[in-house]
Amino acid sequence: MSLFVTLAADILVAVLLAATIVSSLRLSRRIGQLKGDEAALRQTIGDLMVATGTAERAIAGLRAAIDESDRTLNARLEAASARAAELTEQVEAGETVVARIGAIVAQMRAVPARQEPAPVAPAAPEPAPFRPEPVSPNGERLGAAAAAALAMSERALARVRARAA
Repeated sequence: MSLFVTLAADILVAVLLAATIVSSLRLSRRIGQLKGDEAALRQTIGDLMVATGTAERAIAGLRAAIDESDRTLNARLEAASARAAELTEQVEAGETVVARIGAIVAQMRAVPARQEPAPVAPAAPEPAPFRPEPVSPNGERLGAAAAAALAMSERALARVRARAA
């Protein structure tokens, strides 16, 4: 029996030794794969660090561009506000001028025309057609100019209001 026990123990040791060798080979392959994966992981981490550095530089550039755009936009907004104030003043001045011209035109229209004198004698030659005397020396021209100025100012005011809308 001792031979049987010795033989069984040797077989058991041989089987366990074979199982250990197989396990060691598998473990060796896995360790090799892990080392290969470690090298790939190190490469990936290096690439990620380079990409992070590039992204940080790009972000810094974008911040600088945003700051410059903000300064430019603020300057243009201030200029636009100044122009809007100027336009408002000019529109108010234009409305005042239009009101004055309208008053002048209304006064010119309100001045009654002089009546023609009645013919005194039927035998007398016909007098030249009567032209009303202007209120001022340049009354007729002033009235025409005032009417033209009123029309032009109304058109200009309409254009300014259209642009403002």
